[in-house]
Amino acid sequence: MNNKNNLQGKIALVTGASRGIGQGIAIALGQAGATVIGTATTERGVANITNAFQEQSVSGVGMILDVTSSDSIKTLMSAIKTTYGAVNILVNNAAITQDNIFLRMKDEEWLSVIQTDLNAVFLLSKACVRDMLKAHWGRIINIGSVVGSTGNPGQANYCAAKAGVIGLSKALALEVGSRDITVNTVSPGYIETDMTNALSDEQRNSILSRIPMQRPGKVEDIAAAVIFLASPEASYITGQTLHVNGGMHMN
Repeated sequence: MNNKNNLQGKIALVTGASRGIGQGIAIALGQAGATVIGTATTERGVANITNAFQEQSVSGVGMILDVTSSDSIKTLMSAIKTTYGAVNILVNNAAITQDNIFLRMKDEEWLSVIQTDLNAVFLLSKACVRDMLKAHWGRIINIGSVVGSTGNPGQANYCAAKAGVIGLSKALALEVGSRDITVNTVSPGYIETDMTNALSDEQRNSILSRIPMQRPGKVEDIAAAVIFLASPEASYITGQTLHVNGGMHMN
């Protein structure tokens, strides 16, 4: 499959695109022909996105966004529509973790993760789906996690949010499928990023021992899955969870 120009003319929005998986996805979408708006919570993050786009000859820009704020989302969507047109590819990637064992988890740790990792997917999808319905075409791709399917001690909030993303994706897929809008989840396993590189050798080896392929994944592996689901070749795939984890978890 040649992805070089199969998203030409599409407007893609990728949240949490200043580094790691989000930035990799945003650049891959741009290299496939889309105009890409990547979001970050700070001006420094926005500058990182814009600079990365320029270095990779990607058409698009970084913009600031608080994914938990309806007002911030409304401002962003208005700016995108005025400058570029309606978003027709949405990648909900922004997420945080606030780990703690269940009995010690504070209400704020629970709520902040649910708001950023689950509520934001609802808010952004709702902000984009009306224009997708009018256009009779759209792609919503939500970035989940292997732990949304397996669970993980110390991450009740994150696991609940990512499991919720899968359920939300399925429900929305049922509602909008008749308008050629697909909604899918990509669930990464252990992927090499700045965050995972900070793990100790002991932690790293423990994780690798549970992966049949005996190696971590790369950002490019997740980006390739997103590009496929956004492409014309995936037009009959919706409501699905695509696990990209080297066999760490199998449905």
